[in-house]
Amino acid sequence: MSETERTGRAGVAVETPSPAGQKPAVRPASFGAVAWARWFWRTLTSMRTALILLFLFALASIPGSLWPQRGIADAKVAQYFRDDPGLAEWLDRFWLFDVFRAPWFAAIYLLLFISLIGCVLPRAATHLRELRRKPPAPPRNLVRLPHHASFDAGLTVEEAAARLRGRRYRVTTGPGWVSAEKGYLRETGNLLFHVALVGILVAVAMGALYGYRGNVLVVEGEGFSNTVAAYDRYIPGQQVNAESLEPFSFTLDDFQATYIAQGERRGQPLDYSARLKVTDAPGAAERDYDLKVNEPLDVNGTLTYLIDHGYAPTFKVTDGKGQVAYDGPVPCLVAQPSTFTSECTIKVPDAQPQQLGILMGFLPSGVPMGGEWVSVFPGAANPLAQVYGVFAGDLGMGNGRPQSVYQLDPESLKKMKPLVMKAGQPPAGQKPDLPGGTGAPVTRAEPLAVGQKLDLPGGAGSIEFTGVKEWVALQITHDPGRMPALVFSALAVLGLVLSLTVRRRRVWVRVKNEAVATGEPDGSAPGLRHIEVGGLTRTEGADFGEEFAEVVAALNPGVKDAR
Repeated sequence: MSETERTGRAGVAVETPSPAGQKPAVRPASFGAVAWARWFWRTLTSMRTALILLFLFALASIPGSLWPQRGIADAKVAQYFRDDPGLAEWLDRFWLFDVFRAPWFAAIYLLLFISLIGCVLPRAATHLRELRRKPPAPPRNLVRLPHHASFDAGLTVEEAAARLRGRRYRVTTGPGWVSAEKGYLRETGNLLFHVALVGILVAVAMGALYGYRGNVLVVEGEGFSNTVAAYDRYIPGQQVNAESLEPFSFTLDDFQATYIAQGERRGQPLDYSARLKVTDAPGAAERDYDLKVNEPLDVNGTLTYLIDHGYAPTFKVTDGKGQVAYDGPVPCLVAQPSTFTSECTIKVPDAQPQQLGILMGFLPSGVPMGGEWVSVFPGAANPLAQVYGVFAGDLGMGNGRPQSVYQLDPESLKKMKPLVMKAGQPPAGQKPDLPGGTGAPVTRAEPLAVGQKLDLPGGAGSIEFTGVKEWVALQITHDPGRMPALVFSALAVLGLVLSLTVRRRRVWVRVKNEAVATGEPDGSAPGLRHIEVGGLTRTEGADFGEEFAEVVAALNPGVKDAR
């Protein structure tokens, strides 16, 4: 070798000059930043990587079904933190209550998006070039092909080409031969599948940017207007503002849940139905709508889903001065789904002379059992309100800290005076130590039926159980990417079907110029010619024998089996 070095691409061994008569020394070339970037891009845009990321994307979505998600089942998330705070805290650290907003989920999403684009674009360009390319000329010896046949017939090149076109082959001809190919839809379907996957990702991203979703709890007889302030939880997209919301409203007239009344499946739900009176826009005529679990309300693309329900018993609380301090429904959280035993919290900050905090249990079908009252059926056959505790004192609602409406503030509860306690039963949903063990005299309360009243000791007032209503939890979503995602999903299925069912195959026909047995001087003269036919499938494992026999039979109807 001369004084120059012979080098290859980065990362390839390089030969360096050496004294005459000796083998040149080989040293590894440096693998620089450009080479690493090229390697990373090639790896990321490979089909294997795309399939791995697609599998990870599906795998990463599973936790969203295993654990309750914020914005969909906030009450169940809160229940996790009450039942096992340590485990819930660790789950929350890994975003398992917000799976689809997690950084690791977004990373998989973006990598899959880039990988699919980088994989599809070069293959699409190659496929377009392949579509414009004519089928190749036949090999020299067709007998060596996996499928071959020969016969004598009065077939010309033009006739063979016409018959193959009749079988939807792409055909090109040459001197004494015909080349035909079909099955391009296989690669087209493969590309369509991957392009559709990219389209689905774009549709999901469009929904995240220009869509919004929110949750709201509505009690029978109450209404909802689609404004930001009316939501219990509101999650807008980055490009959404208050003016983007569809201006509709509705009132919940009635909610009906039906259950199996007898047999082994007693208590299992049969159907849920929420009767709404809907106003599509300000000034529009009111219309009735029966909202069901799988039949959302659709107002110009904004969908309202029924996702949960429960009881909202109504109470009237009179304070120590004889004034009605609270009168209305109390949404209760379901503690036992099989019987709909529920837990309720009533905060009465307007009570005088002291604020009142009341912890209740609601039994839809209460019966005595073993010295306790329990619910045996989810329907409201015998509704009872069990007072677990009544406390007087500062509720802590003026200290500026946010509080849950479903439980009393634990720190404030420790400083409040217990007025009523149910013997042997801790207040529902309350984990901190209560002041019932201080030796203060308290009243033991029996369950209240509708219309019954409990007088509080010391002239602190009274609690009257006035009736039973039900509440529904609704999720309201606007997702402009919903229909595009549906279209691209259908295209993905179509592309997958094409790629799995269509086979790429080629057929060649060679027409000998010499006539057979007639002495005609050229192949265009009438008479018999020696015809050779060869076939090849370009799809591994595909059975081309039956179709090849049909092709030969079309070229020479006298042949019965050419397999």
